[in-house]
Amino acid sequence: MSLPRRLAIIDVESTGAHPVRDRLTEIAILRVEEGEVVARWESLVAPGQSIPPLIEQVTGISDAMVANAPAFETLADTVAELLEGCVFVAHSARFDYGFIKNAFERIGRSFEAQVLCTVKLSRALYPQYHKHGLDALIERHGLSCTVRHRAMGDVEVLWQFVRQVAEEFPPEALARAVERAMKAPATPPGLAEGALEAVPDVPGLYLFYAEPEAAADARREVPLFIGRAQSLRARVREHFGAGARKGRDAELAARIGRVEWVETAGELDTSLREAALLRTFRPRFNRPHEPANDAFALRLVGNRRRPPIFETVPVAGTDPVAWRELYGVFRNRREADNVLRELAMLYRLCPQRLGLEGGSGPCSAFASRRCAGVCARRETPAEHDARLAGALAGVGPRPWPWSGAVVVEEAHAVSGRHRLQVFDHWCHLGGVDMEAGEAALRELAATAPRAFDLDVWRMFARWLAVPAHLARVRPIDPAPIGR
Repeated sequence: MSLPRRLAIIDVESTGAHPVRDRLTEIAILRVEEGEVVARWESLVAPGQSIPPLIEQVTGISDAMVANAPAFETLADTVAELLEGCVFVAHSARFDYGFIKNAFERIGRSFEAQVLCTVKLSRALYPQYHKHGLDALIERHGLSCTVRHRAMGDVEVLWQFVRQVAEEFPPEALARAVERAMKAPATPPGLAEGALEAVPDVPGLYLFYAEPEAAADARREVPLFIGRAQSLRARVREHFGAGARKGRDAELAARIGRVEWVETAGELDTSLREAALLRTFRPRFNRPHEPANDAFALRLVGNRRRPPIFETVPVAGTDPVAWRELYGVFRNRREADNVLRELAMLYRLCPQRLGLEGGSGPCSAFASRRCAGVCARRETPAEHDARLAGALAGVGPRPWPWSGAVVVEEAHAVSGRHRLQVFDHWCHLGGVDMEAGEAALRELAATAPRAFDLDVWRMFARWLAVPAHLARVRPIDPAPIGR
């Protein structure tokens, strides 16, 4: 038979996307045997926790609606009876399966079933299409839905879809597609059922933790790894694929007990949040990143006949408006020396005078005419240093292009995230959600201190180098902002 003989078509609504932390608010089940509906059941569920406003807005289920609803423990026998002996059918089925399985585990009962995912079934039968979400299926196949994002409304859509494909495809072709759609994905042993399916297909950051449950003070919990992705769901899955079965990747995958994520509004929002998290936690499995706390600039010391002709000036956390005659910004001495070597090659500067090599008399570059000869008295130190100053003028932060603080606006169509970031003289003053309004932006611009961060400067400069990004930048106040 092309379809399993007994199906339980199910949909759940919940307080959020995490199958361990969040709770059920509604369940609907159609039990189908030999192609006929033999039982139809639905119920609201008391979650034991509040329903977030965004979830209420999507599902229409409020705290008041579930206040007198039965707890899952009261419904468990009915749910188990309806699901017994059936293939568990749902859209993005591991998500719903994870919520049901975890709900049973919380009351000390086990639940196992074969799972048929209608997303995978649609992909297998209609590979010519890119979208296989429930809204796409409704539009493409002309399905009717009484109430979208309510459990029974979505279940009825799935039942229509199942009947339609059973009529449209030969039994052999449908059987092959069902087999593919029932194949269980590789799931790391430490993760709860449905945890990977809960990760959204939006841009953002993901955090891997060793513990399956968040600590009482989650702000102090150190993640194993922090990553970024344009598609969180796809990137997180890659960590458990065939390419992660060796070495450090395999060690990380084996230790993961929980996945958390932060949805972001765009590239800049992602970069700023990632930098802040990596600076705070320094996760063990991330590549070590040298902090920028000791960032410095160079100042030429006038009238020096012998090196050193530079002094280093700490700039981390300072206000760039107060900088005077500073060149470049460097994380460490090695980085500064690399830039000086490059400038020496380009402008025939002397490695000895730049402090890159010791000795007296002509430097190593003079014989090959890569040094103009200040070390051999072919030019004066003043002439050499004037050329050096010109070369250094293009290194480091360029002049701030605006008269004061600016706001950068980013929005993502799928996730709905809309974020505003405030910058002034290359310093990030903070970010707010779009709903905060102009008053919050003006407050940040007027009160947040400018504190230079080398990593923030570099990421913002790279972002601004893309011409299309400039359209997202606007001044908060055309007049200079006093401090």
